Parts: sequence; structure tokens; C-alpha cells
Amino acid sequence: MLDKTIEKNGKTLRYGYTTGSCATAATKAALLMFLNQQKWETVEINTPKGWTLDLVLHDQTFSENEASCSVVKDSGDDPDVTNGVKIFAKITPSDQDGIAFAAGIGVGTVTSVGLSIPPGEPAINPTPREMITQEINTILNSDAVRQRSNLPKGWRVELSIPQGVELAKRTFNPKLGIEGGLSIIGTTGIVEPMSEEAWTASLKLELSVLHASGFKEIIFVPGNYGKDFSDELGLDENVLVKTSNFMGFMLDEAERMGFEKILLIGHLGKLVKVAGGIFNTHSSVADGRMEILTAHAGLLGATRETMAKIMASKTTDEATDIILAENLPDYFNHLAEVVRKKVTDRVYGTIEIEVVLFSKIHGLLGQSKDAEELRKRLCTH
Repeated sequence: MLDKTIEKNGKTLRYGYTTGSCATAATKAALLMFLNQQKWETVEINTPKGWTLDLVLHDQTFSENEASCSVVKDSGDDPDVTNGVKIFAKITPSDQDGIAFAAGIGVGTVTSVGLSIPPGEPAINPTPREMITQEINTILNSDAVRQRSNLPKGWRVELSIPQGVELAKRTFNPKLGIEGGLSIIGTTGIVEPMSEEAWTASLKLELSVLHASGFKEIIFVPGNYGKDFSDELGLDENVLVKTSNFMGFMLDEAERMGFEKILLIGHLGKLVKVAGGIFNTHSSVADGRMEILTAHAGLLGATRETMAKIMASKTTDEATDIILAENLPDYFNHLAEVVRKKVTDRVYGTIEIEVVLFSKIHGLLGQSKDAEELRKRLCTH
């Protein structure tokens, strides 16, 4: 367990360590066991963050032909499907120069372009590869080992995660073109609890894969509600990307990558914030939903009494009931156009963006002027 914490929103949260750090420690220990033909209980590794980890080993086995062991992943207080799983490393001598990486059971293989690892390679990201290589070379360059005359030319490192095949179904991996299991990841070796940086990096990766695959027209949804509604509309889920609360970040990345069209589909409770120029829609950042709904009701001729009712609403569904009851002219199409202008301005007009608004109770509420045409282009039937 890593005994380091950080304060976030008044809570003390514990750091963890990545699958990459686990794989590095397991590989280092396996090599030491192979070279010394004895069991190791713990092993120490350095991380790119500059922190040293002393990790407990499990499942140690060794012979004159190979050695292997596992390290239990600890995600700290960051929610992660890999928390508590064992990351195995098996090392065997090779007659080929250098270090060759292999995907064992539960570690995926890259099948799509656009990722940091080329197709056909094990889904072991660059930083873990560098960490493992560095630890192996440090051992091999030590005085005690360099004096040996029977060292092989190279080494084969096979990483495995026995639970990886099932766990990968709960990650972005299948959509990213990583088949057969999980990825060995981590850029610092350390998991920062509730890290916004890690979350946005995974979202950006989805965009990158679509871009590398040649897609120019895509769908943005904030979350699962948007995905479910897109399914109801018969839209192509292969070009659908969840933005989570990071609408501004994802629009910036889409503009940078050169996408041409985006159909933005969102629940009123999220996209009304964007209508007010709020591009991080997390409730802790900003709200203003009722203020924005009320202001646009006023622009469309709502009475002061109606505006007061909207302002007093506890939810956007409650506010929607009031707006629909008052028969405000074309209210939600108007609001969709407001969102469209905000997001189009965000990307400097370089992407054609259309907007669809819905609610769980009322279904389709409104859409921007040319959204119907883009919807048809992105339909699967």
C-alpha cells in the first residue's frame, strides 16, 4: 500500500500505483529470481513521478528456464476496474537481442491505428515499457551480473492479468481497438485519486482513434443518457464519443484534430449549461441551469409569473413541464440554436455542429435547424 495522500474537496484521498508499476515490479522480481534462483518477497522500483515503490510479491515461481510472480494493483482512492487484481510477469531468456514484450492472458493486443502502440503489438504502453526496460538494464549492468559468462542475448517479458478479459469489457478498450484484455498503462507510475488529467486523457484517446481511422463526422454525448437516446435514434455508435463533463476540452481536441461535423446530443440538464457558456458541466464548477432557462423564456415572451416558476424549479424536468405548459414558441429549438452557437464559437467556426436536446421524461425536446440532416447521415439504418 502506498502511504501518500492528497486533499481534494475537503477529503483526504490516498494515491495508488498503476498497472505499469505493477508490471515493472513483477518483471524486475522475476528477473532477480531467475538470475539468483531464489525467492524474493518484495521488490523496489523507481517511478517517473520520482517516488520509490516497495511492492509485495505473490505467486513466485522460478526454474532454470523461466521465472514469474505477480503484484496486486492498488488504485488508492481512485475508482478503477483494475483495483485489487494481480498483474503477472514471466521472464524467459531469449536468443534474440534486446527485450521482447508479449501479451499473456488478459492483456490486450492493439488492432487499430491511432494509439501510442502500433497494431499487432501487446497493449503495453510506452512508459511501462520504458520502466521495465530500465529496471532490467539496471540489473544486467550491475557488477555481479556483468561478470557472468552465461547470460542470454535477450529476454522475453510476458505480462498477464487473469481477470483482464472480463474486466476489459468495462473499459474503453473494445472501442479503441484493443482486443483480448486490458492495457498496461501509466505515465507517472502513480495513480492520483480522482485525476481529471487521467480521465480527459482517456477521452482524448477515443477521439484520436476515430481520427486515425479516417472518420470526419462524429457524435458527442455527455454521458450514458445521451448514448441511450442516440441508440433510440438509430445512430452509429461506432462514431459516438462520451465527453463526460469536459465539453470544452473535447471540442478543443476535435478542432485540433480536424473533425468536420459533430452531432451533439445531450440531456437538457447538461446542455443548458453550455447554452450559458459553461464548458465544464460538473455541478461543482457551475450551475446556472434555472437562470439560463428563465432568461431564454423571458426572451421568448414568458410572463414574469412564468419566469418565477421556472426559477423556483428544483430540476430541469420540472422546469420543462412549466415551459411546455406555457406553450412558449419553439422554446427548445431556440435553446438548441443557442447551444449550437456557443459550441461553434468555441471551435472558431471550423466544425459544423448541430445540437439535439432531450429529457428522460419527454424524449426529444428540440434541435438546431440542420440537426435532422446530420442525424440522417449518422444513422445506421
